[in-house]
Amino acid sequence: MDDDSDMEDYGFDYSEDEMEEQDVDVENQYYNSKGLLETEDGLDEALAGFQQVLEMECEDREKWAFKALKQIVKVHFRRGASEDMLAAYRRLLDAAAVPSISRAAAEKKLNSVLDCVGASPDAALLRDFYAATLEALRTHPNDRLWFKTNMKLATLWVAEGQMQRALTILNALHKLCTAEDGGAGDDHKKGTQTLEVIALLIQVHTAQRGTKALKALYAGALRIRSAVPHPRILGVIKECGGKVHMADRAWEAAATDFFEAFKSYDEAGAAARVRCLKYLVLATMLMQSGVDPFDSQEARPYKNEPEVAAMTALVDAYQSSAIPEFERILRTHRAAIMADPFIAQYVEDLLRNAVSRLVQSYSRIRLSAIGEELNIPPPEVESLLVSMLLDGKFAGAIDQVQGVLTLDRADPNDARHAALERWGCQLAALQGTLAARLNAV
Repeated sequence: MDDDSDMEDYGFDYSEDEMEEQDVDVENQYYNSKGLLETEDGLDEALAGFQQVLEMECEDREKWAFKALKQIVKVHFRRGASEDMLAAYRRLLDAAAVPSISRAAAEKKLNSVLDCVGASPDAALLRDFYAATLEALRTHPNDRLWFKTNMKLATLWVAEGQMQRALTILNALHKLCTAEDGGAGDDHKKGTQTLEVIALLIQVHTAQRGTKALKALYAGALRIRSAVPHPRILGVIKECGGKVHMADRAWEAAATDFFEAFKSYDEAGAAARVRCLKYLVLATMLMQSGVDPFDSQEARPYKNEPEVAAMTALVDAYQSSAIPEFERILRTHRAAIMADPFIAQYVEDLLRNAVSRLVQSYSRIRLSAIGEELNIPPPEVESLLVSMLLDGKFAGAIDQVQGVLTLDRADPNDARHAALERWGCQLAALQGTLAARLNAV
């Protein structure tokens, strides 16, 4: 009685034809249910259909169950049933771990679900999803899925302003992308991942105004050669480069990076392209270039964008040396221009350039005249001129009693003659030294 070989066969073994029929039945059930997802009215019926797939027997049962669970998660998402969605997702994680589901298929399906759920405004739900994924990956590792999930979690922390939590994750990810020999350079085999981490680190340190960290991140990004980053990632890095160069007063290098950032954002369809275009205009004015930043094919369509219009008018006035018009635009559109803290910190540099253009044709000019021309009070004019004199923008002196700026207008030929005279004196001295030595011999 206890011998299995003596037990009666009750007919539970399926023939090959029966298994094929069951496979067809499950496949039909799955795709019929999926077809119901095209309308909101069919969600409940589709959900019941996918649940039925989970209960049906067939040779590829695990494969169809995995596919059905993925759809169940998405149906619950569309229905707004957060708890049911998370419960179904945990079952999906378990189903992804069975041997018959390949790592590539599991990764693809789970990424698809995480991308879908990522559109939810419910931060707590997203945290639960990412935590469940990372917990499951401890038992069944998948490096790429682990990296992407951590990046999504770090991005969520950044969006919530939890910068320290984001930094903890990002620093760990960046360390993993470091060369195995412990060198300072990043492993080029993981170049694309490294640039993704750097781009998010740039956002964190930009929010924290970590200028030193931003310079290091930008320099690190430039060392990566074998990567194919998303255009948005490249845009973030190039925008960072532009800001780093601006801080160093390297206007031309800044303009180059801002243009590259604009093109990358434009390719990615990111709204940040308009912001970078404004920064490009700013850098172009500061480098005192006669080149119109809107001459390029990529930038021309945005010349009349409302957000760019004020900067466009400003550069037109600047390049034509229409100082009163430049000042009027700056004053009229002050809110639009100064609303961006990055632009605001360089407005004084623009004024300094405007003052240089204004005084370059004078040998003496009253501070009140400069103030009237630029519509700024005399104390601000004096403070601006003092800083420019100290920076060597021009040579001269301020008579504070009379309120007059006197500029040194030395003839360039005078400097050349003085240099030649010094050279002649040095040659004469050298000749005398040689003659004395010859006489001594």
